[in-house]
Amino acid sequence: MLYKNIFDRVMSFFGLLFLSPFLLLIAIIIKVKMPDGPVLFKQNRVGKNGSIFKMFKFRTMTNTEHKSSISIKGESRITPLGAVLRKYKLDELPELFNVLVGDMSFVGPRPDVPGYADKLIGNDREILNLKPGITGPASLKYANEEELLAKVDNPISFNDKIIFPDKVRINNLYLQNWSFILDLKIIIHTILGKPYSDDNYFPKNSLK
Repeated sequence: MLYKNIFDRVMSFFGLLFLSPFLLLIAIIIKVKMPDGPVLFKQNRVGKNGSIFKMFKFRTMTNTEHKSSISIKGESRITPLGAVLRKYKLDELPELFNVLVGDMSFVGPRPDVPGYADKLIGNDREILNLKPGITGPASLKYANEEELLAKVDNPISFNDKIIFPDKVRINNLYLQNWSFILDLKIIIHTILGKPYSDDNYFPKNSLK
């Protein structure tokens, strides 16, 4: 994965350099609109080989303690500005710094909080051999995850029984079929907002 690592470091550096005025503008707007807390949200996530790292995002919620690790569209803890940032994934731009320092990659499984990573058992733990990513095939499939969770009676149960296992399945497929070309394809599809399907990314003989 030498090309992947070089690509991540170079592109994240130039991405931060190019976007720095825009990042500063977002930071100022957050401080003005949500003065009750910090600009950045920092949270422990599980990285490659199970190591813990601090992931950075723009803060989108009220500055109160949040017990739930999942987010639901329309919930009161998400501020109006935060809802806009989350809709367009602008809250995730600070993760470019995580890519630059080597904690994350542009493409890979989304980094879980420790409690969810602990649920990986057997061969599924091989997913932890990968650096977590800003985007990935599972992220594309569940780009509207917050909307899906808002439609069910028990979001936590739905996430644990339906969404999380399916993400694990997709991430396993990504691990088995990884190539640098696949990463580039996922990045392009993320930018274009192309709908997800397994056979867009993985050979049929690898699909169960």
